[in-house]
Amino acid sequence: MERETARTAEKETGAPGKIGAAEVRAAAEVLRRYRLGKQNLDRRIIDNEQFWKLRHWEQMDKAGEGGRKEDIRPASGWLVNCILSKHADAMDCYPEPTVLPREPNDRREAEELSRILPVILKNNRFKKAYSQAWWNKLKSGCAVYGVFWDGDKLHGLGDVSIRSMDVLNLFWEPGVQDIQESESFFCTELVPNRRLEREYPQLEGKLGRSGVQVSRYLYDDKVDTSEQSLVVDWYYHTEQEGRQVLQYCKFVGEEVLYATENDPEMAERGWYDHGKYPFVFDVLFPEEGTPGGYGYVDLCKSAQKQIDLMNQAILKNTLAAATPRFFIRSDGAVNENEYADWTRPFVHTNGNLGADSIAPIRVPSLDSVYVAVLQNKIAEMKETAGNRDVMSGGTAGGVTAATAIAALQEAGGKLSRNMIDDGYEAFSQVLTLCIELVRQFYDMPRQFRLLGKNGGQFAMFDNRGLQPRPLLTGGYRVPEFDLEVTAQDETPYQTMEYNQLALQLFQMGFFRSDMAEQALRCLELMQFRHKETLTEVIRQGQKETEQKEWLTASLRQAVALLDKAQGTHLSETLEQELRQRDSGGGKTDRRVNGAVERQRQATRQAVRPR
Repeated sequence: MERETARTAEKETGAPGKIGAAEVRAAAEVLRRYRLGKQNLDRRIIDNEQFWKLRHWEQMDKAGEGGRKEDIRPASGWLVNCILSKHADAMDCYPEPTVLPREPNDRREAEELSRILPVILKNNRFKKAYSQAWWNKLKSGCAVYGVFWDGDKLHGLGDVSIRSMDVLNLFWEPGVQDIQESESFFCTELVPNRRLEREYPQLEGKLGRSGVQVSRYLYDDKVDTSEQSLVVDWYYHTEQEGRQVLQYCKFVGEEVLYATENDPEMAERGWYDHGKYPFVFDVLFPEEGTPGGYGYVDLCKSAQKQIDLMNQAILKNTLAAATPRFFIRSDGAVNENEYADWTRPFVHTNGNLGADSIAPIRVPSLDSVYVAVLQNKIAEMKETAGNRDVMSGGTAGGVTAATAIAALQEAGGKLSRNMIDDGYEAFSQVLTLCIELVRQFYDMPRQFRLLGKNGGQFAMFDNRGLQPRPLLTGGYRVPEFDLEVTAQDETPYQTMEYNQLALQLFQMGFFRSDMAEQALRCLELMQFRHKETLTEVIRQGQKETEQKEWLTASLRQAVALLDKAQGTHLSETLEQELRQRDSGGGKTDRRVNGAVERQRQATRQAVRPR
């Protein structure tokens, strides 16, 4: 929810604003229609959350699939394990942004934004929001980021605020694929009445009359909402001089807390200059006609139900076979209590004990085909979700080498890589909204402690370089940027692979000055990460070697002229010094090669199968 000072144009100007009780009632009616159109999605999200909490037997009871409640109800975690694996893949590839300019004059601003945006994300604890968004995305198929400007941050200076939103609290026009096409967009929140009355004194005695409700999860705790009111953030668009303007209204019940159209300073400009709803939807498996999607719970819940039902049947059969039961004639002479007590050595009878007085109940043994069906159903879920055993480090078929397992994991991770790349697109939209908020609100310079390699440096930054610039041909140009998103951390296998490649290039002489030209030509045909850095290192070494050879030749020429002029023999001394230097360099090369060989042996020992 956006947090702004509760002020209306009516209180400032003494005249009623454009947005009043009638407009709020109309907006509440629109919200009611949007909520009705979203009921199926809300119901599915709540149902998926129960599957995530291993409470799906309760949901199966509602659908008439649970059977008898007194039976044992096993809840296996195959579906949960699938979600855990996918979430781990996503967090292993936590994104890192790089801002690229679209025009040469914007290079300086792009470099500054590349250093500033990670700091903004760090200050917002974005990694936690990113993790929560991925949980929502995997469970319900849709995650939503909210990108707002919080004027209360930094002691009133304000800063960007990024949060993971709850889809149950968001409402849009039914049938749209992109939320920017929705006529209105609503974000709701239940707030305690006391807090509202403390922040907005004009609400005293007016709360508790809102008829609008939202769906809620099935909490384990008892949540009392009787003393809470629904606060609504209403976003909509208007037209101002041919451009789309984002308007914003905050209300509770029929009371307007703030509205941009009631504020003379914001009526024409709008809430945000970028004119978009400040929400970004990140969908796992898209669906037509809705900005939401479906997730792995929707994909695998059917198989999870069947697995647990078969587990229930097998366990019932196992318990029936392992628990002795007997037929006893009603007119039999056996003391049943003594017979049922296995600790008593004697069982009393009255009269003769007939063969049919008591007989054990024999339970038919379960055929192995049913266990095979269960295993096949588990394998089906793994194949459907792309969560094979090799992704968790286990293999079959005798594969034991660490490098072979890592190669299989790399080949089998294409589903995760595709899923993560789609998430990077949503991350790019989040950063784009961040840049637009920086362009609008960073009027005052602020200090940043840079992260990463420049962690000990500080930089001042404001939005002057992002403002529209006049063109010689007339008009203005707004600096725009492209975003390149990469994984911040690499997997251990990839790190080992890069280190091994560097050692191999060193052994092949790529860093020798006399082979620089051949090494550069070979690199032109190769593709790997950081190739540009390696190329620059070789070229720098080539330049240093050429400069050293030029200085040596100049020195020899100068000494030869001096010997000729004064009759000295300094040339012989110089040549001896140069030969000693070269032989010392050869010893150094041999020492380095020995260290490289020891490093290779240590690497082989580390990856040797045990």
